[in-house]
Amino acid sequence: MSAMSQTTALSLRGRIGCDVRSGHYAVPHRYRLHLSLSCPRGLEIAVTHSLLGLHDVLPVALLPAVPDGPGDGYTALRPLYEASSHQHPGPAAAPVLSDGWTGRIVSTHAPDILRDLAERFGGQGPELYPVHARSDIEAVGRLCEQDISDAAQRAGRLGIGSSDHGAALDTLLLALESLERRLADRDYALGGEVTAADVRLWVTLVQLDTVHRWHLDAAAVHRIAAHRRLWSYARRLATLPAFGSHLDLDGIARRHHARCKGQEAAGAAVQIVDWSTAHTPGRPVTRHHR
Repeated sequence: MSAMSQTTALSLRGRIGCDVRSGHYAVPHRYRLHLSLSCPRGLEIAVTHSLLGLHDVLPVALLPAVPDGPGDGYTALRPLYEASSHQHPGPAAAPVLSDGWTGRIVSTHAPDILRDLAERFGGQGPELYPVHARSDIEAVGRLCEQDISDAAQRAGRLGIGSSDHGAALDTLLLALESLERRLADRDYALGGEVTAADVRLWVTLVQLDTVHRWHLDAAAVHRIAAHRRLWSYARRLATLPAFGSHLDLDGIARRHHARCKGQEAAGAAVQIVDWSTAHTPGRPVTRHHR
């Protein structure tokens, strides 16, 4: 990595501190989130923002479902990127946490943003990152990323019937089975209360059904759907306004079809959850980017 790219990466990974000496410290109305709900990370941040009840503390600017700038970036974010990193070499991508006092970006790194929302602003909501459960939250996050999302992508990209396709599908199904067992005696991923693990898992399941399923064969999708306890959990969370009110099904579909170069498979016709009736749209709690 070059010196320029190292500086850029560091400059776009600031953190919110706990006191004024930190530079970026938690002040109501100082910061703004810039999110696209069609993006998994943007959806995860939006759900977390609602669970913590931060609507009156930290405003959200919604971006279009499909990026309108080069490299999957947004033209609306380009001024922030230019102010934060002179001649920024990469796309003006979301998500972004910006500082209204300086007109610059604090962070584009979703995991840091999520932690800072919960630990610096989240005084009234649930404890999403309890100390005793942090290693378990990280483990669920790795499972979602590597054994569900990455494995589903590989299974959809590789030729049906190939050994690599079978291995990827086996990895995915084993992960879903472990989650199915986990939910046998609890309401949420880590017990009786919602945590960041549930936010990550729910968004992953939404993506599995609304995006990855399109590139899997029908038999694979039926095996995925057979984990009834897991999908019932996903439906139940979708009925909660903090989750379901941010579900932009049309936007997810448009983003997927605008970016995807893979072939549609028979699994596209086998919907696992009818998200259009499972979620509760309600009144929007975020406002669009100007």
